[in-house]
Amino acid sequence: MNPPEPPPPPWERRRQAAQAELDAARDGEARNRLGQFATPPALARALVRLGLQSLPPTAPIRFLDPSIGAGALYSALLSEAGERPIQDALGVELDPLALGYAQTLWAETPLRLIPGDFTALPPPNPAEAAATLIVANPPYVRHHHLSAEHKARLKARILTQTGTRRSGLSGLYVDLLLLSLDWMAPGGVGVWLIPSEVLDVGYAAAARRLLLERVTLRRVHRMDPAASQFGDALVSSAVLVFEHQPPPADHHVTFTFGDPEHPTQTRLVPIAALRAASRWRRELSPAPAPEGVPLAELFTIRRGVATGGNRLFVLSDAQVSALRLPAELRVPLLPPPRLLQTDRVESRPDGAPDLPNPRWLLRCELPEETLAERLPALWAHLQTGVPSVSSGYLCRHRRPWYSQERRGPAPIVCTYMARAGQGRPFRFILNRSQAIAANVYLMLHPKPALSERIAADPGVLERLWAALNALPAEALTHEARVYGGGLYKLEPKELGAVRVRLD
Repeated sequence: MNPPEPPPPPWERRRQAAQAELDAARDGEARNRLGQFATPPALARALVRLGLQSLPPTAPIRFLDPSIGAGALYSALLSEAGERPIQDALGVELDPLALGYAQTLWAETPLRLIPGDFTALPPPNPAEAAATLIVANPPYVRHHHLSAEHKARLKARILTQTGTRRSGLSGLYVDLLLLSLDWMAPGGVGVWLIPSEVLDVGYAAAARRLLLERVTLRRVHRMDPAASQFGDALVSSAVLVFEHQPPPADHHVTFTFGDPEHPTQTRLVPIAALRAASRWRRELSPAPAPEGVPLAELFTIRRGVATGGNRLFVLSDAQVSALRLPAELRVPLLPPPRLLQTDRVESRPDGAPDLPNPRWLLRCELPEETLAERLPALWAHLQTGVPSVSSGYLCRHRRPWYSQERRGPAPIVCTYMARAGQGRPFRFILNRSQAIAANVYLMLHPKPALSERIAADPGVLERLWAALNALPAEALTHEARVYGGGLYKLEPKELGAVRVRLD
């Protein structure tokens, strides 16, 4: 158990009041788009302590926060530095509102504030005093919120400064982390609070490689995902601690889990093992002994269809009748997991699931003029989605905008999100109907070899479905991504790595 935190000093009380005002000035959606999630005070102090413990006692403190916000980490530095003098302190902030609060709060301190985008600033000249301590909680901006022009600029900048090709799926926090290396003094220390997905996802593979080549990665700490650090962000966090110098050949990285200062798990991992590993999170949760066949060898696994507007395109029996929708313009659709009370779906004679209140996906590619003439009721229905649905990302890239992805029914589908603590976190549903699935499921289509086995012995599918539902929870959660609050998510590639015995 951590000792109780002392009462905050006056400057921190003022900062917390300013932070509350700043948070109240924007709704959750706006802050999510900007990636603004302030560091909790106790965690800010813990991160700064980690940095100061890693920095040699005789080294000067030249502090940098590349996304300073209202200054939670700088405030923590003032509290934790003690008798050690702070030679320099620099904060960069893009948001004018947050910058204004920081300028008012820290006007009487040596903190220098630079307005602007850290990823667009040139690094300091070698002759300038570079940072010896970077402590950062960068904005959690997903790639969806970055424009094509912004991504192109970041791609060019990352390639020029690091020699690394930036993934178009990369979150902004990866860019800040990589670009910060050129702001660090040799032997300087970096402490970064970032989403734990950096340990696993493909778009961060280049960042993981640089962390093993350009710096000495001292520690990788994964916060307990059941204890989300940010009440308004569904994200689990990790802490990276590194020194700005190449690693020794025989270097070992310390992996920890739980509270950053009082971890419940600790493991030393050779750097050679990390270079060979595709996912680092496994270093704290060793894989179950391999047994069986990876699902990727048995199935083609894809997310279900993304409609672009369920309200418009997912129809009830009553709507199908009212719109006089021909059979060829609709396809049966499985209900979402929360409404599906069974793991075995039988078929009606028309191919729809034998379930109460069947649902249908509108699947129409008729030209607009033909549709208006032949099916005026359907045409009028679609007009209710103009422009709210038709201008959405998916629909505006389709021709016509109301067309849908073509998918065939899958005999097995899997839920792809689950909470920790559930007895069976992911459900496998046997689908005997002709229904397809929306993107709340993963669809498992047998590959040719498995299809031949099923054709020769239909019982193979039943036994395989039973084996999937009998898998221990850890066999699935080990492959899944984990988010704040203990939320697990399986993507197709991750489900494909799960093994099952096929007798």
